[in-house]
This record gives sequence, structure tokens and C-alpha cells, in this order.
Amino acid sequence: MSKRWGRCQQLGKIRGKVEGEGKQLENKGEEGKEVSRECKGKREILPFQVHVKMADEAVCVGPAPTSKSYLNMDAIMEAIKKTRAQAVHPGYGFLSENKEFARRLASEGVTFVGPDTHAIQAMGDKIESKLLAKNAKVNTIPGFDGVVKDADEAVRIAREIGYPVMIKASAGGGGKGMRIAWNDEETREGFRFSSQEAASSFGDDRLLIEKFIDNPRHIEIQVLADKHDNALWLNERECSIQRRNQKVVEEAPSTFLDPETRRAMGEQAVALAKAVKYSSAGTVEFLVDTKKNFYFLEMNTRLQVEHPITECITGLDLVQEMIRVAKGYPLRHKQADIPINVVWGGRLYVRVDSGIQEGSDISIYYDPMISKLITYGSDRAEALQRMEEALDNYVIRGVTHNIALLREVIIHPRFVQGDVSTKFLPDVYPDGFKGHKLTDLEKRELLAIATSLYMAEQLRSQQFLGSPRISLAKLDLNNWELSIQLGDGTYSVTVSNNGSTFSVEVDGMKLNVTSEWNLASPLLSVTIDGTQRTIQKFTRDTGLNILKYFSFCLFLKYKLRILTKLAAELSKYMPEKAVEDTTSILRSPMPGAVVAVSVKPGDLVSEGQEICVIEAMKMQNSMIAAKTGKVKALHCKAGETVGEGDLLIELE
Repeated sequence: MSKRWGRCQQLGKIRGKVEGEGKQLENKGEEGKEVSRECKGKREILPFQVHVKMADEAVCVGPAPTSKSYLNMDAIMEAIKKTRAQAVHPGYGFLSENKEFARRLASEGVTFVGPDTHAIQAMGDKIESKLLAKNAKVNTIPGFDGVVKDADEAVRIAREIGYPVMIKASAGGGGKGMRIAWNDEETREGFRFSSQEAASSFGDDRLLIEKFIDNPRHIEIQVLADKHDNALWLNERECSIQRRNQKVVEEAPSTFLDPETRRAMGEQAVALAKAVKYSSAGTVEFLVDTKKNFYFLEMNTRLQVEHPITECITGLDLVQEMIRVAKGYPLRHKQADIPINVVWGGRLYVRVDSGIQEGSDISIYYDPMISKLITYGSDRAEALQRMEEALDNYVIRGVTHNIALLREVIIHPRFVQGDVSTKFLPDVYPDGFKGHKLTDLEKRELLAIATSLYMAEQLRSQQFLGSPRISLAKLDLNNWELSIQLGDGTYSVTVSNNGSTFSVEVDGMKLNVTSEWNLASPLLSVTIDGTQRTIQKFTRDTGLNILKYFSFCLFLKYKLRILTKLAAELSKYMPEKAVEDTTSILRSPMPGAVVAVSVKPGDLVSEGQEICVIEAMKMQNSMIAAKTGKVKALHCKAGETVGEGDLLIELE
């Protein structure tokens, strides 16, 4: 009998940003009523956010910049008093790990659903937490255990430790304020950016430096403790697939850990929790090398974004347990009650967690995660298959996102084999993710499906109220010749129709495509020579000269231009659009705020020189010149917000 394993994959962290500028939609609540709020005496329409719609009562705590709203303790304390709240669950970020916030709640007799101020302070400061971990006999990474004062001291410390080093915010988390440095120059730059990001994100610009462990895995242990000196470890989450120190794909359990290593990591995590009298849910993060040596990284004294996958494989509701612990109840479980193969009682094998809906405003002020996609299965293969299908059927419009990357990751041979590390993405995509490269068969299938979709639309256009608008005898449905442009190639296809099936000949290969052809749906399930495919349509018809974008099973937009034989002949007379000289201009690659501008008109700049710094989603990005030249004009200044594609600078 095969052993059944509870397995859960999280490809959360579906990240997105607004495409273009656009206009914010007015939100209409249920029955068409506007959802509004009073904020500092002014009435304004709320963006269409799910948490606001679901709440029985919503209180405005300030404008979008976090320093004026979600990090503004006075505003939040006022909201607590106004609503007479008895307890506060702080969520994932903002003040969730702020000891002063927990202290102020306690002084007002309001329960903080989380650990006490001592544990928050001890584990929230990376320097103090590392010293406590050493005293608790937890493995730690070699490094400097003090606060780095300036860039010169950072260079001196980095040389003493030995490159590469990791520069990180002492009060940080979520990948903010972290930089890897391989030499003195990168150390100075890393010190500057990390301190700025730390001040912006946490109001604390202190930094520390430690040895960077090359090619490790990032594995975290979920812990749960009560106020009666009971503590459990709830297995691990593998979170090695990362981009810019932010977790992209998470999985529970890890394919790498053996029972002995898992137990050792769990016991050390519990020892650390007990050392600071921790009570609530928390996460102890470790770096694990190729020999399964593990080192304490940090402890998050809050609920993690990725907690659902731990709930999948243990059957525990972590939020419920946090509330019980905050109330003072002892834990209901022993360590022996927490195996990995617990069957998840929820029976939701595919789950989507998101705070946005149609009409929502995705702001530049917050984390770019717009959705979490969680799938669960009796084994890893089943969970991955469900994830693949869910990604293929994920419909989202109006924003750019990373779904194509997520899907490519989960089908990559290295990921499927469990051969991952924190360097997975830069190793597999050294020049950045360029999308899926179609095989010859996939290309033929794509062309056949596009042709069939085009034909189905043409046939529908000849119908009105179920009757032909023109005599079908005038249409030669068995001898359609089309020309399709895909990428740099042009392909000739012929197609014939037999009911709901189209027979398409591409490069001498005949493929049969069948579907219900529900053209009103953004998703279409088609069968091509017995293989089921899911496609998404992104654009509408533009007549016979058709330009389409649609996803072909891999959630990557493919641009196809479908022409009749006559239109293809005439298209060669159409003028080509001039290509913009991107070396002489610099456009913003994302919506954000301009933090600093380093040049002025008339300045000479060198290729690779920093022009300005853009802060987006609380991360700072250095914008550099693409060539050596003179600054002709500046189109931005510090403090301004810019949209994706906005012109920042012109060179001459």
C-alpha cells in the first residue's frame, strides 16, 4: 500500500502592477450603492477592496502612504476606541511586529492577537535575536553582531567576514532592506539602498552584516506556542524560489528534508520560542546548505502570508489557534498529533486568497502581491497538477503579473525533481524570464487553435438570431487559406470545417481542433487530436485583418496576426511603425515614486551611471543611463509619482 502524503503548493505571491495609467473606477457596492468613507471631514469613494466590502464596519485610518495610515498608531488607536474593539489581529505586515503598538494596546486593555512586547522586541531585532538564538543553542550564521554605522564601516566589516556578505535591515522582513555584496563597491551601494529601504519600510535604518551562504535553501519552521509554556513545531515550508529576497513559490513539506533534519530544525525552533516565552503563531526561518546543515536566519513574530499551506498538511486553523492563545487557552494538541500526512478537512483542493476584485485600485504604496493560489493533493504530483490547471484557468485583466513565470517554474524539470535553492531563478533564467519557448509541436498546435478560433468567429459573424445572414453556399468552408504571423515567422495554413471540429493543415501536418466554441467566455477548453488545452482570449476581432493576443495553456500572451490570402498580399504595402531609440531615453519600468534625481540638464553621464531612484512597492530601484551622453531634458523630480512607461530623461 502506498503511503499517502498531504502535500500543498503555494504559488502565491501572484504579483501584479497596473498596466498604463488608466482611471480609477468608482466603486459601486451591493445594489449599485456607492461605498464611501469619511476621512478627515472629506467624503471619498472607496476603491473596490474586498476586505472593506466584507467588513461589517470600516474605519478610515488615513491616506495611502503607510506612514500616514497603517503605520500611524494614533490613527489606529483612535479607530480601536471608536469601534470599542476588544482585540486586534494585526495581520501580516505594518504594525504586526511592532512592540510599541502591542504595548499601547495593552495599556488600553485591548488584547493583541500575537506575542507580547518582549518576544516581539527580542525576535524583531535581527541583532538581538541572533544573540538569543546562540544562547538557546540554535545554529547561527557567522557575522557582525553589532549595528553598522556607515558605508566605510560596512566595507571594513565585509572584508573581515569575507565576501560575499548579506547586508540587511535589523528591523526588517519580507525582503525589504536586503542586499548581497560581492565587493567593496557593492557594499557601499548596498548600505545606501538598504538603509533607505529600511527607514521607509520600518522607520528604522539600522543595518547588520553577515556571511552570505551561497546556493542555500530557505526553509522555515512554523511554531505555535501558548501562555502555559507549551510549544509545537508544525513542520516546514520550502520557500527557496525567490526573487529579490521575496518568496515566489512555497511548498509544504519540503522535498529535501529527512525526518531527522526536520525534527532537529523543529526542536531548535521550539527552543528559541521558549527562550523568549513566545505565545502565538510564529515562524523561525533557516538557511540550509547542500549537506543539510542549517542556520538560524530570523523569526517572524506574526502570521505568515503563506500560512494556508501549513494548514493544509496539518489540519490546524492557525488564525483560530492564535485567537485561542490570545484568550489564554492552552494548546489543544501535542507534538505527536502533528504528522505531515493529516488529511486536510477543508476539501478545498484549489484555493484563491485575494483582496481585490473588478474595479479595485492596485496602489504603488503597498506590496505587489495581488493574489495567493494554493493547491493541495494527496501527493506532490497531484498538487502540482492542480496548480498547473488552476494557473491555466486564472483570468485576470488590466494588470501585468507573474503567472507565466509561476507556471513555467512548476513544470521545470529542476523544480519537479526538487532540485532548488535561493538561486533557482537567476540560475534558470540568467537573463530574466523571457517566457516559454514553444516546441515545434506546440507551435503547430498554437497555430491550429488560433486558426480554428478565427474560423469560429467568422462563422458566427455570418449568423443573426441563429440564421445565416448570407448564403453559406457562397462561403467555401473547405478551402480557407490563411496567413499567420507569429513572432518573426509567417505560416500558411489551410482549414476546413465539420460542425464543431476544424481540420487545420500546418507545415504538412493536419490537426483536428474541437470545442464548444463559446466565444463569449474568456476561457476556452479545446481538444486538439485528443489532447485537452485551455486557452484565453485577450482581444476582440478587428475584422479580417485580425490581431490576437491569447494564452495557449502556458499563460503567456502570444501575439498572432491572422490574415486572409488577399490581406497578406496587400500587407507588404503597409508602412512599418518606427522603433523608438531606447538608448537616448529612459522610461520608468514600473509605477512608483521618484526618490532622488542625480543629474540635471547639461550634465555628462556615462553608460551605467545612476540617473534617478524609483521606489515601487517599498523597494528602491536604481535607474541607469543606457549610453554615454549629455542630459538633454529631465521629465521627473524627487517626490513625484510616475507611471509605467513614463519618460524620465532624454539624452543627446
